Amino acid sequence: MKYNIIGEPMPVVICDVDPGETLITESGSMSWMSPNMQMQTTTNGGLGKAFGRMFSGESMFQNKYTAAGGPGQIAFASSFPGSIRALEVNGTTGYIMQKGSFLAGTEGVTLSVHMQKKLGAGLFGGEGFIMQKLSGNGIAFVEIDGHAVEYELAQGQSMVVGTGHLAYITDTCTIEIKSTGGAKNAILGGEGFFNTVIHGPGKVVLQSMPVYKLAHAVQPYLVSKS
Repeated sequence: MKYNIIGEPMPVVICDVDPGETLITESGSMSWMSPNMQMQTTTNGGLGKAFGRMFSGESMFQNKYTAAGGPGQIAFASSFPGSIRALEVNGTTGYIMQKGSFLAGTEGVTLSVHMQKKLGAGLFGGEGFIMQKLSGNGIAFVEIDGHAVEYELAQGQSMVVGTGHLAYITDTCTIEIKSTGGAKNAILGGEGFFNTVIHGPGKVVLQSMPVYKLAHAVQPYLVSKS
C-alpha cells in the first residue's frame, strides 16, 4: 500500500492498495473509493472485541475494504480540523490514544480498549478511564485535533499535560494524575483540579486544539439572540 496525506487543516489520507489488499475502518469513515473496492461489515474479532471498541469510543462494527480484480484506491477524511498521522505498528510497541481517534488501518492492525490501571487517572486525569490501544503489525491512521506536537521522553523524564491535549503515547509510557495545587488554583486558574502526567520512556504526541475546547470557544456564538 502507498498513501498520501494532504489538505490540512481538513486532511484526507488517500490510499493506493494492491490487488487483494484490505483496509479496516470504522463505520462511516470512507470518503471516496474506486469501484473495485469491495466492502464487508464485520465485528472483526467477535462480540467481545466489538463491545470493547464501543466502550473506547468507536462503533461496534468495522468495515473491511478489499481491492478486487486489480489495484484500488480509497480515501478517508478527517472529521475535525487538525492532522492525520500514520503510525507503524511493529508487533512489539503499541500505542495508547484518545477515544475516537482511529480512522483506518491495514488488516494486521488490532484496535482494542485500554483501561487505565489507576482508577484516579481515568476519573480525574481528564483523558478518560477508557482509552484505545493499537497493536499488531501494519499501518494505522489516526486523527489529531489541531496541530500535532511530538516529544521523546527518556527514562525518568515526565511531562504534565492539560486536559484533552494528549493525542497518543507509546505503550512504554505510563500515565498518572497530579493535582493542580488546591481549590483556589483549580477554580480561579481555569485548569481544573487535575492534570495528566506522562512518564517516559517513550513517545508523546500532543494536540493543540482538543475538540471540547473548540466547542467551548464557539458556544457563545451559537446561542440564538431574540
